[in-house]
Amino acid sequence: MAIKQETVDISKFKFDKDGLIPAVVQDYESGEVLMLVYMNKEAVEKTFATGYAHYYSRSKKSVSKFGEKSGNTQGVRAIFLDHDSDSLLLKVNQKGNADAEKKTFTCFPRQLKGEYNDIGGEMFGRLQRIIADVKKNPEDGAYTSFLFVRGVDRIGKKVGEEAVELVIASKNDEKAGVINEAADLLYHVMVLLNAKDVKISEVCAELCKRNR
Repeated sequence: MAIKQETVDISKFKFDKDGLIPAVVQDYESGEVLMLVYMNKEAVEKTFATGYAHYYSRSKKSVSKFGEKSGNTQGVRAIFLDHDSDSLLLKVNQKGNADAEKKTFTCFPRQLKGEYNDIGGEMFGRLQRIIADVKKNPEDGAYTSFLFVRGVDRIGKKVGEEAVELVIASKNDEKAGVINEAADLLYHVMVLLNAKDVKISEVCAELCKRNR
């Protein structure tokens, strides 16, 4: 899982006077910002060598693999360096929570401005986790649980029905109808993807291939 280093020259990274460089950590599927951390040269080298995120603790003054004690992990999918070479962006596949103590997926759980529905594409990542959790922990009376019990044939039928309803709604001038039917279709598509063990990131990767 190690990340190739052939084109990486860590000596060009601009570490601060304390030998640190800030790193924004982002979930590679949903785009949610998980953490703001610091790395020193050792942490950067270990992250590239192992493929798992290593960070520098300013309080403990030491480097450790993320989740070393909690059992959580952050497999690194991509690393970006900004134009000034003084900050990093890590896109990771996180298993568990960013904040192990408070048990939150991200270290930024409190939204101070805007509405919950103003999150754009992040919703697909969140919805994927919600659907996966319902599949793992079925709830009596929950519609998603009902779909999983009925299986792929039932889920696939609902995808087809919702697709037709979206087409019908698009024939009208009312925007709200299109939004509602599109939401219904996307939800059922997400359930179908989960039933077939397909991640939204895999679908996005295929789309990227087609747009090259």
